[in-house]
Amino acid sequence: MELQVGDTAPDFEALNQNGETIKLSDFKGKKVILYFYPKDNTPGCTAQACNLRDNYTELQQAGYEVIGVSPDGVKSHQKFIEKQELPFTLIADEDKAVNEKYGVWQEKSMYGRKYMGTVRTTFVIDEEGKIANIIKKVKTKDHTAQILA
Repeated sequence: MELQVGDTAPDFEALNQNGETIKLSDFKGKKVILYFYPKDNTPGCTAQACNLRDNYTELQQAGYEVIGVSPDGVKSHQKFIEKQELPFTLIADEDKAVNEKYGVWQEKSMYGRKYMGTVRTTFVIDEEGKIANIIKKVKTKDHTAQILA
């Protein structure tokens, strides 16, 4: 079943870029931007991450924690963070469990070829753990404006 605004955001347990286990419930009482993206160091994903990085202070002032999720591993995330100087957490969802809980692991199509992958989606979660907004048509270069709109 597809998640809707007002639903409780599914809790998860996964490894961050440092190999530490984190849970969504660790952020109870804080607003969370949980953004799903397909792959580290690709043009669209880099543009999106850098837009969030460049506006990170503004997002923090608005009370948000930023967490990125992709199927890449811990080492890939470390390199991505280092190369792009990202100040926020990235989750290594190699088994796609978090992607599946949020319904973003879907069939995609490119050049007529069908394959499974992460559909770029952002969930804005309130302090109570409820989904306040779902952004499906992400503008990678202007994502912060979409979140704060």
